[in-house]
Amino acid sequence: MPGFQLSKENYPIMKFILGKKIGMSQIFDEKGRVVPVTLVEAGPCKVAQIKTKEKDSYSAVQLAFQELKAKKVKKTQNGKPFRYLKEYRLVNEDCALNTGDSIDVSVFEVGDIVKVAGLTKGKGFQGAVKRHGFAGRASATHGQKHELRTIGSVGCSNPDHVIKGKKMPGRMGFERVTVRNAKIVKIDKDKNIIAIRGAVPGGKGTFVEIKGKKTA
Repeated sequence: MPGFQLSKENYPIMKFILGKKIGMSQIFDEKGRVVPVTLVEAGPCKVAQIKTKEKDSYSAVQLAFQELKAKKVKKTQNGKPFRYLKEYRLVNEDCALNTGDSIDVSVFEVGDIVKVAGLTKGKGFQGAVKRHGFAGRASATHGQKHELRTIGSVGCSNPDHVIKGKKMPGRMGFERVTVRNAKIVKIDKDKNIIAIRGAVPGGKGTFVEIKGKKTA
């Protein structure tokens, strides 16, 4: 299906699309300066469901990305053969989209300011030096040679327990992070690729959401 063009007249909601991070690259601007960019394969996305206030008590559009083979579709997916499903609330109840419509990179323009959300790289269980930036103990003398990267005392005499929120070793990364005020510097409509200035969360091949400003 052809891409659906968003506008104030026919689609008064936020611009949005789902995609997959390809990696980082660089381009040159009109003054010959190097601009670091992140390439995202965005869409095409299918409209999997339209929710209305009468039927579902709120208005929203459900977007789907990356179609799956029939044997990989789970029963809990209710017959929606897609790897990713995301729901977005409508600004008002009027929506010109229908179930089955397609949205591609043409909904955005070069120069648009967007928010990009994704999952950061998982780093597993890490100590406090790497996780929180602790400096470690400066001295390795007087029996301290094996204590350089420890966190030291964590207890408290009053109250007699570890205070909630104490910076300690633990799982690091694999968290949802949103980059705001990112700028689209280039769009390749033939290959469905968007070039966003700077870095976005996640590694190569990870799922990302791109959301623009409201059109109404």
